[in-house]
Amino acid sequence: MNEFIRTRLLDNNAALVQMLGLCPLLAVSNTAINALGMGLATIVVVVVTNLLVSLIRPITKKEIRIPLFVLLIASVVTTLEMMMNAYFHQLYLTLGIFIPLIVTNCLIMARAEAFASKNAWLISVKDGFFVGLGFALVMFVIGIMREVIGQGTLFSQAHLLFGQWGHFIELTLFPNYDGFLLAILPPGAFFALAILVAIKNKRDMKIKASHTTIVSHD
Repeated sequence: MNEFIRTRLLDNNAALVQMLGLCPLLAVSNTAINALGMGLATIVVVVVTNLLVSLIRPITKKEIRIPLFVLLIASVVTTLEMMMNAYFHQLYLTLGIFIPLIVTNCLIMARAEAFASKNAWLISVKDGFFVGLGFALVMFVIGIMREVIGQGTLFSQAHLLFGQWGHFIELTLFPNYDGFLLAILPPGAFFALAILVAIKNKRDMKIKASHTTIVSHD
């Protein structure tokens, strides 16, 4: 994995390090499918927004760049919302208000301002994809943790995203399981996120310690 990808997926993950986009991350990740749906939507918005911002950067004046970026993000999110309403209606209803709230996701504005507004369109698209993918993966893992612990199932209601064949991947891991309500309530999302952050910090400490050992031996 090259440095460009590793930085966006792991080292500087938007959810685990920058703590951006916590509203959808914590609110929508009560099941794996909800988390996956919102994660994919976020990837699309970040990629398209980065592309548009990069393309118009030569003609964008500094004084109006922020309002213009907000307008672009809102336009992309509105288009995505209408497409989800048309093609994934039940998932659209499940995610509810959190789809239009993608407009307020600081992750998207941060990448538009910090990267896409300063770089060519191709590298900006790559940046948007891997930053969005890192965010979506964290959301998906949290969704899996909360669903398994909270309901004893995995990929429940997968048909909302994958159609009729989604029924074949819906699993009941613990039959006659009464569930663990805390896991699917908002506090459960904070606990799941804290576990992932702790795992990442432990990984970073091990890498730093190994580098220190190598340097000291040299």
